[in-house]
Amino acid sequence: MMIRWVWAFLDRPAAHFDAATEFWTAVTGTTLSPRRGERDEFLTLLPESGAATIKMQSIDGPARIHLDLDVDDVSAATDHAIGLGATLAADYILTSRIGYAVLRSPAGMPFCFTPFHDSAGDLTPTVTGPAGDRSRLDQICLDIGDSDYDIESRFWTDLTGWAWRPSTFPEFSRLSARPDLPIDFLLQRLGENRPTAAHPDLACTDIDATAAWHESLGAHRTDRGKHWIVMADPAGQPYCLTSRKPA
Repeated sequence: MMIRWVWAFLDRPAAHFDAATEFWTAVTGTTLSPRRGERDEFLTLLPESGAATIKMQSIDGPARIHLDLDVDDVSAATDHAIGLGATLAADYILTSRIGYAVLRSPAGMPFCFTPFHDSAGDLTPTVTGPAGDRSRLDQICLDIGDSDYDIESRFWTDLTGWAWRPSTFPEFSRLSARPDLPIDFLLQRLGENRPTAAHPDLACTDIDATAAWHESLGAHRTDRGKHWIVMADPAGQPYCLTSRKPA
């Protein structure tokens, strides 16, 4: 099984959806597609150039993120994932009507297999903030409970087939996608036990300048590490600004 494209799907509560879409289009240098779905709940963030990598969904529950993985054969990919320990989400069994599959990883991370339709295209350009800092959403961090870390990290390594490598920090490891894919996965071992969730990471040339810009757009800082700043978007969903260099 080959993953042909990766989508970061930002699920945001309906009450905060407009503020969240305004924020994420600003910080990613995108515009909104027309809304679609039975309840107009879906949209795509369209870059000025390059291939889109971010979608958003208005939901009834709390803010979260899930992954859409484009594949050539959704049914075969679903069987492969179930063989590795994934489960089909309730009421979302693959059918010819919906054309995709909604699953959860062994420790509960939601993701979808979706059909790959055409060539993906070039990476989107970096976004320049008011102070001249540049940033790009280039990574999804999977936040994994301590007791689930081994089985969950093995699942994502086997599912993606991407190269695994350790980080300089013991609680992190990385799955590096092929160069033609826009998003890598960072695996973070938490100091607590809870279902796996995820947050976006933006690579920045100046994390403090980017944080100040994002604050002016409605985000706020919640924590700071040695090489990153933890932020919350206008819907309260965490994301990180990291000192990795944008491509």
